[in-house]
Amino acid sequence: MCTIPCSINRDASGGATVLRVAEDLAENNKGARVLTVVSELTCVTFRAPNEEHLDNLVGSAIFGDGASALIIGSDPVPHVENPQFEFHWSGETILPESDGAIEGRLTEAGLICHLLKDVPGLISRNTLPIFNGAIEVAGSPSWNDLFWCVHPGGRAILDEVAKTLSLKPERLEATREILYNYGNISGASVLFILDQTRRRSAQKKSSTTGEGCEWGLVVGFGPGLTVEVAVLKAIATCH
Repeated sequence: MCTIPCSINRDASGGATVLRVAEDLAENNKGARVLTVVSELTCVTFRAPNEEHLDNLVGSAIFGDGASALIIGSDPVPHVENPQFEFHWSGETILPESDGAIEGRLTEAGLICHLLKDVPGLISRNTLPIFNGAIEVAGSPSWNDLFWCVHPGGRAILDEVAKTLSLKPERLEATREILYNYGNISGASVLFILDQTRRRSAQKKSSTTGEGCEWGLVVGFGPGLTVEVAVLKAIATCH
């Protein structure tokens, strides 16, 4: 049997993945505009408390439903189209020793999601090399010089990411606002956060759509445990 590298592209991380797929379509089809939609109904995993499956309480407590949409294209028409971000790179990998960390099982009782307690630890121990590779595209700026759209899998995951990278609290404010107001909307989450970043930038009259930062990372987590990272460049704003 052939060994498939963990970095081979797969479809697992929702919003971050569709950015990559839509960008491929737009880049290879001149003049194309790709309508990208992510819709998630995590309510199907809701279950009443069960002593045999206490981990289900986590999903029931923090998951939410939502949908997001955006248009991706290349060569924007001057004075007609108003791009908000530029897509520059994406990569995907499966974290080592993460088999079964996040999984969904279809049973007679419906779809049951299972999360290992060590998911935040798996992410904090294994994502630094992924992030280091991603920021090379942007000239390797410091972590706090980037805007961040991190999948809000839970507060513990965000806390571990912030601790690992020594991020200032404001770097994850947009992410935490989405988690607080909407919960974990699965694949649609990072696109909600990207839109929240754009809105916050406009409200604060920042110099870019990335709250004043030139570059940023969109980070998606999914079953596997899979991590997908997209590198975006914010657009300068005029106020």
